Amino acid sequence: MTGANTFTLIDPHNGNLAFKLFAFADNSHFDHIQRLNYYSLIWIKQGAGKVKADFSEYYFAPGTLFGFTPYQPFMFATDEPVQGTVLNFHPDFFCIHKHQPEVACNGVLFNNIYQPPFVWVNEQSKNTFDLLLGQMQTEIQNAALAQHELLLSYLKIFLITASRLKTDQHNDTQGSANMAKEPFILQNLKNYIEQHYKTHHSPGDYAELLNITPRALARITKTHFNKTLSDLIAERIIIEAKRELYLSNKSVKEIAYELGYEDEHYFSRFFKNNADISPQLYRDTVGFARANT
Repeated sequence: MTGANTFTLIDPHNGNLAFKLFAFADNSHFDHIQRLNYYSLIWIKQGAGKVKADFSEYYFAPGTLFGFTPYQPFMFATDEPVQGTVLNFHPDFFCIHKHQPEVACNGVLFNNIYQPPFVWVNEQSKNTFDLLLGQMQTEIQNAALAQHELLLSYLKIFLITASRLKTDQHNDTQGSANMAKEPFILQNLKNYIEQHYKTHHSPGDYAELLNITPRALARITKTHFNKTLSDLIAERIIIEAKRELYLSNKSVKEIAYELGYEDEHYFSRFFKNNADISPQLYRDTVGFARANT
């Protein structure tokens, strides 16, 4: 897309998109499945509808900020005009894995399999985001000294603000439900998935660990996460695989073995079925070769 409301920064080393900021006034950009090789922050300012992301669907209202990772499939379905702002950045420009200690958005704003991929923007955050986006827009038009560093600083503040907001909202939601039995089971499930996803790939494994029937666990998981347990396990494995493909020079075979797959080809099919791209192509477009430049 080009136009007066689009501001783009191109990586001079490879000619690829590094950073992009644009406004939209309808759903034409997102009314079909998106699989982009960069991060997307999409702020819906006006309009409502439904978003399909990965294996789930969610309703959204004005004031929703979405965060999508490279190659994460998503699309919006709306019956009314939507307006908002999109901020795209490539992992070359800013890698959330490498800069986790600085920003801590990985596992909160992005790559959080247990929460919806969005946050509600309150009035205070709205003012902060508007100010930051305005500063980014000004800076991207000004190819002056240290442009990359200044844009990066604005982006970091944006990500930190959004991550804090999502963490606060999640804690408020969880607070009233902490005494209920099902959230206790779900917290244990999350802990078990984080501990065992490399060795336990079957929903039945987790039902056994939790001492609950697979059917009961499936019902609870679908109700609270809007995903099946198989989806949760697969997403967690894919997130780790992507992290390794991005940050390391390990072979696909090595990564597969570390994630509990002895057959590299089976793992590659599993990755492609869930990420809609092969491990090697993912590495070639967002991975190790770029991470070390």
